Amino acid sequence: MNAADLSENQAPVAFTLNGQPVQAAPGESLLKVAQRLGVAIPRLCHTDGLRSPGNCRACVVEVAGERVLAPSCCRAPQPGMVVSTHSPRARAAQKTVLELLLSDAPDTQALKHDSELVYWAQAAGAQPARFPARAPVPSDTSHPAMAVNLDACIQCTRCVRACRETQGNDVLGLAFRGGHAQIVFDQGDPMGASTCVACGECVQACPTGAIAPANGAYAQASQQQVDSLCPFCGVGCQLTYHVTDGKIEHVEGQAGPANEGRLCVKGRFGFDYAHSPERLTRPLIRLADAPKDPASVMRRDWRELFREATWDEALDAAAAGFQRAMASTTARGRLGPVAGFGSAKGTNEEAYLFQKLIRSAFGTHNVDHCTRLCHASSVAALMEGLGSAVVTNPLRDVQHADFMLIIGANPAQNHPVGATWIKNAVKKGARLVMADPRRTELARFAWKHLGFQPGTDVALLNAMLHTIIFEGLANTAYIEQHTLDFAQLKAHVADFSPEAMAPVCGIDAATLREVARAYATAGNSMILWGMGVSQHTHGTDNARCLIALSLITGQIGRPGTGLHPLRGQNNVQGASDAGLIPMVLPDYQRVSEPAVRAKAEQLWGVPAGTLGSEPGLTVVEIVNAAFDGQIRAMLVQGENPAMSDPDATHAREALARLDHLVVQDIFLTETASLADVVLPATAWPEKTGSVTNTDRCVQLGRKAVPAPGEARADAWITEQLARRLGLGWAYGVGPDGTASAQASEGVGAVFEEMRALMPSIAGLSWARLQREGAVTYPVAHENDPGHAVVFTDQFPTPTGRATLVPAALTPPAEMPDADYPMVLITGRQLEHWHTGSMTRRSQVLDAVEPGPVVSLHPDTAARSGLAAGDDALVQSRRGSVVLAVRLDQGMPPDTAFIPFAYAEAAANLLTNPALDPLGKIAELKYCAVNVRAATL
Repeated sequence: MNAADLSENQAPVAFTLNGQPVQAAPGESLLKVAQRLGVAIPRLCHTDGLRSPGNCRACVVEVAGERVLAPSCCRAPQPGMVVSTHSPRARAAQKTVLELLLSDAPDTQALKHDSELVYWAQAAGAQPARFPARAPVPSDTSHPAMAVNLDACIQCTRCVRACRETQGNDVLGLAFRGGHAQIVFDQGDPMGASTCVACGECVQACPTGAIAPANGAYAQASQQQVDSLCPFCGVGCQLTYHVTDGKIEHVEGQAGPANEGRLCVKGRFGFDYAHSPERLTRPLIRLADAPKDPASVMRRDWRELFREATWDEALDAAAAGFQRAMASTTARGRLGPVAGFGSAKGTNEEAYLFQKLIRSAFGTHNVDHCTRLCHASSVAALMEGLGSAVVTNPLRDVQHADFMLIIGANPAQNHPVGATWIKNAVKKGARLVMADPRRTELARFAWKHLGFQPGTDVALLNAMLHTIIFEGLANTAYIEQHTLDFAQLKAHVADFSPEAMAPVCGIDAATLREVARAYATAGNSMILWGMGVSQHTHGTDNARCLIALSLITGQIGRPGTGLHPLRGQNNVQGASDAGLIPMVLPDYQRVSEPAVRAKAEQLWGVPAGTLGSEPGLTVVEIVNAAFDGQIRAMLVQGENPAMSDPDATHAREALARLDHLVVQDIFLTETASLADVVLPATAWPEKTGSVTNTDRCVQLGRKAVPAPGEARADAWITEQLARRLGLGWAYGVGPDGTASAQASEGVGAVFEEMRALMPSIAGLSWARLQREGAVTYPVAHENDPGHAVVFTDQFPTPTGRATLVPAALTPPAEMPDADYPMVLITGRQLEHWHTGSMTRRSQVLDAVEPGPVVSLHPDTAARSGLAAGDDALVQSRRGSVVLAVRLDQGMPPDTAFIPFAYAEAAANLLTNPALDPLGKIAELKYCAVNVRAATL
C-alpha cells in the first residue's frame, strides 16, 4: 500500500521501528517516520516535494516476515509491522547500492560540493571503485545556463519528475534500457537545442551535480545564504541568494507560499544584472553642451552626456530644479508643473515615500506608475463593481478549481511559476479554457482554446453571459443576496446571443455555449486574466464582463473561484496599495474624500489643504502635458517611459521638452539619457523592504550584497530630496539599503507609518513581518492570520453588494485598412522582462534570447514574402522598426507579435496611445501595422 493511499481521516498507525514502538501519521511513509524520529536512512531518488518512485533502492529497510527488502520512501507502515532500518541485511544492501552508484558516478563532489551521493556513501561506509566504472559520457555544455554531466548521473529520475510533474514542461525523460539507460532532453537533443525553458528545476533537484549551473557555482560552498524574493514578475517567488565575496553565485528556490521552491529562468539565472559593469555608481549631472536628443536614446557612454557629481551636489541640483518649476507658476493640482512616475519594481516603502513626496512637496496628485499601462482598467472595473481592486483569490487556488478560464494572458511566458500550478491542476482533472487570439504554451493543456479575433473580448464574454442567463444557469439566490442591477445586465445581453456574436468574435456558437455552461455548472470556477484583457480602449468593459460572469454564477468568495488579474511586475500590487495612483491615496482611498485627505495631512504633518480633491493626471496624460509644456519638471524612479509608453517617439519628445528631469535608476536607461540629474540607485538584492505579490501577500525582501560604488537606496534618495524641498522627514533611512529591526527608525518607521494609513495591513507590524516573512492581507489586527480569499460574505461597498455593469461592444480605436492591414499585439516573453533594462544585462537571459523578433504565422509570412530569419519592416502610423521574423503556428492570421524589451526595435514606437475612457490605460494590445520585407 502506498503512503499516498492513506486517507487523512485514518487514525495513526502503530508499529515497531528498530525495536521501539512508534506511530505513523496518516500519509507518512516509513522514511518520513524515520526522518521525524531522527533515524538516518540513505536516500537518493527521494526528495521532499517530489513523488517517491523507490527506484534507487538506497533506502531499503527490512520488514519482519517479508522475503525482500522494502524501499522506505514509498512504503506505508501497517499496524503491527516490525521494521529495521539498520539490520545487517538492510545495511549491506544500502551499502552495496551506494557502491554501485559510486562506480557509475565517481567524482560527483567535484561538480557539487554537497553531493548527496558522497554524503550517504560516507555515512554508510561505502567504498569507491569496488565495481568497474561505466564508459565515460561527454559533457553537454550547449546551454548558456546549465551544464549536463551524465558521468555524474545516477538515474534517480529526480530531474525527470521535477521537469514533468512539478514544472509540467515534459522535456526530460529516461531513454533506452538496462545498462544503456540515460536521461535525455526531448528526443536525445543537446540541452541547448531542446525545448527546455531553463527553469532549472532539474538543477535544484539533482543530487549529484549531473545537471548544474554552467558557471560551476555548485563546486564550492557559498560564503553566505540570504533568503529573499525574486525581483521580476508578480508571482512573488521566495528564493535564497548564495553569495561569495559580495557577489551572487547562484540562486535556489525557497518554500514560499507562492512557489514552494519553484523558480523560472529569470528568477534562477537572471540575477547577474545586479553585477553588470553598466551599473550607475555615481550621481550624474547633465553637461551644459549636451542637448537632449529624443531621437538618440539608445545606450551611450554616459561621459558624452553627463559629468560625475557628489551626492550633495546632485541632490541640491535636483531639488533646485523642482523649486524653479514650482516658482514658475501659481497653479497647483492637475495644473501644477511637477509630476512623478514611481516604480513597481521597488519596495512598498519606496512607493509610499515617493507618492508622499510628490503630494506633500508639490501639492499635486500627478503621481502614477506602470499599473496605468497594465491593469488600470481592471482596477477601475473592480473598484466600480466590487468596491475593491484586489484579487479575490490567490493564484495557487487553481488547485481547488474544477474549471479555469484564462483570457488575455500567457502565464507560461509571463508568470511561469504560476503556470506550473495551472498545469498541475489540469493533470489532477481541472478543465482549462484558454481564450486568446494567440495559441500559447498553455493551450496544449487546455480543454478548449478560444482563438477569438483580436479586440472582440466583449462579444465573446457577453455571449457567455447571455447563455448563462437565458439558459437558466445563473445562481439566482446569490444574485438576489449579493448583487445589484441584474435586470439591467439581463436586458443588455439579450441581444448578445452566441449565434449573433460568433461572426464577430470568430468562435462558433456551439463552442461559446459549451464553455459558458461548463463555467456556470462547475463546482468551482476561477477566472484569471492579463494585459490582453486590460490594454484596450475597452479594457474596463472587458473586465466588467469577467466580473459579471463571476457574480451571476456565484463563482466568488470560495477557494477555487473568483477573479485574479495577474499582476505584472514584482510589486505592482504593493505600489498600487501604497498610493502610487493619481486618484487615490494609500489603500485606494479616494482623494475626493475630505476625511481621507485630512487623515493623511495630519499623519504627514503638512498644512490642511495641501492635498487637493482633484485627481491627478495619469501616465499618458502626464506625458501629453509635458509635451504641451504644462508639466515642466518630473521625478522618475525606476521607470522607463521612453521605452514603456505607447507612441514612444512622442513620449521621448515630451521628456526632452521638460525643463527639469530627475531619474533614479540602476542603469542609464533610455529615459535616464534625457535627464538633467541621474541618481544611482540600489538594485533589488542590495536592499531590504517589503513587497506585495499578485496574491496580496506582503513579503520581506532582504539585502544580500553591497551596492556598487556610491549607489544609494531609493528610499534614502527620496528622503534626502524631501528634506531639501522643505519637508521635515526624519525616518533615518539607511543609504546602503540596510534596514533596522527597530520599527522606530529607517525602513521600519516608514512601514509603520504606511500601515497607519492603510486599514488592509493595520495588523501587520514591522516586527511581525520580520518574524513571519509573508502575510496575506487583509489583516485587521496583530492576531489576524490574514485572508487568502475575500468577499466571502459581502463586498466593501455601501450596500455590501456588488454592482453588475453592462459592457458595450466597441471596436478598437484603430482598425486595419488597406495601408495597415495587420494587427499588432505586443507583450513580454519568457526570458526578458518589461523594457529589458535588467534582463538584457543578464548574460544568461540575453544569450538565450539575444535579439528582437516579430512572430508571424507561416502563411501570413509567406504572403508577405518573408521566411524565418528574414528582416521585416513593421510600420504603424506612428513609427517603424526592423527586426527578424520568427514563424509561429500559434499566431492568428494577419497578426504580428512583438515583445517590447528591445530598445533597438522598440515595439512602443508603433503602439497607439488612445486611452480607455475610465481606466486611462493605453491600447497597447491593438494597433494597425504593415509588415513587409526590409530593404537594405
